[in-house]
Parts: sequence; C-alpha cells; structure tokens
Amino acid sequence: MTRFRNMLNDVAHGNCIDVMGAMPWACVDFILTDPPYIVNYRDRQGRSLANDDNDTWLKPAFRAMHRVLRPDSLCVSFYGWNKVDMFMTAWREVGFTVVGHIVFRKPYASNSRFLAYEHESAYLLAKGRPALPSKPLPDVLDFPYSGNRLHPTQKPVQPLMELIAAFTRPGQVVLDPFCGSGSTLAAARQLDRRCIGIELDPCHYRTARDRVRMPEGVA
Repeated sequence: MTRFRNMLNDVAHGNCIDVMGAMPWACVDFILTDPPYIVNYRDRQGRSLANDDNDTWLKPAFRAMHRVLRPDSLCVSFYGWNKVDMFMTAWREVGFTVVGHIVFRKPYASNSRFLAYEHESAYLLAKGRPALPSKPLPDVLDFPYSGNRLHPTQKPVQPLMELIAAFTRPGQVVLDPFCGSGSTLAAARQLDRRCIGIELDPCHYRTARDRVRMPEGVA
C-alpha cells in the first residue's frame, strides 16, 4: 500500500496495463479516461498517439481498469465512434455494463468529411450496481476548445470537472490510465479529489506530471 499511496496526486510513466497490474485490487473510486481511438490519428502538426494503430492493448487495459475500480463504481471512457464495436466488445467482455452515453458539444468542427465533426462522445460504464445520483448530470455537455497546445487530443478541464463532481466525493481517488496532458488530473485537483495518472509517452508524461504538481493543479 505504501507504493500505492506514493502514486496519489502524481503520474506514473509506463504501460498502463503493467502499472495497474501492480496496483491493489479495488483501490480507485472513479475512472475517467481518453484512450487511443485506434484510428492512427495525426493532427495538423503531424503529432500522433502511441498505440493508436492497433487494438492489442484494448481489452487488457480495460480488464486492468475493472480490477482496480471499486465495486459498484463508474468509469467514463471516450472512444472512437467508428471503432465502437471494438470498444463495446472489450468493455462487456471484461465485466463492465454500459449504463449511459455522453455527448460533448463543441463550438467548432474538428474535421469535416460527409459531416462536420462537432462533438465528442463517451460511454458511462458500471462495475456492479452503483447507486443512482440524486440529481443526474445531463448527457449533453459543452466542450470548449482546449487549443491542443499540450497534447494532440487535449481535453478541456471544465466538462471533466462536471463528470468528476457528479460521480465522486471530495477525497476520493480518480484514475486516468491514458492521462495525456493531465486534464483529468487537473480537474480532480480543482475539486479536492485525489488522482492517479498513467502515461506511456515520455513527453506527455512530463507535461502531465508537471501539471498535476502545480499548487492548484491547473495549466
């Protein structure tokens, strides 16, 4: 447990499957994560994401998440809409139940093909039977532009704060196994939650580590 306590309010550098494998069973209260969408993404600057070209990590990573999440708790995972069959299969096979879908409304189009892409999506996943909230969060949330300055798919802090506030209490532990630039961790810090981030890419690991160690947990 000493090793686990040392992980709190910090970022671990490494493969999240290995890192979570060394964590105690049922040690986190909520998971909020933005894994690779398995689309081999590159932004306008040519930046890419680790393991976004394969799905070998998908089921093992969510199996590890299910293990470290407390019973009767929730996980929110972003996903790639055109790979939803892969994500849904992995979630269900490792034991999660899909209990909700969240749409993040963007004031801009991140891409345009047959349609202009003006939203992001995530699923709400349950381990066991979490208690229903007294005041459910709307399933459509605003998603201001982050600028992607720190990461090619950097998420804005505000909607992440809304999710964390809805599904956790102060002092509880929020985990992001694909923490990128650390937006989930910054949101958790602002709400007086403890947090753990895991990041494989060394550059993004340093960004997230520095961000979560700031006094107010913001950047």
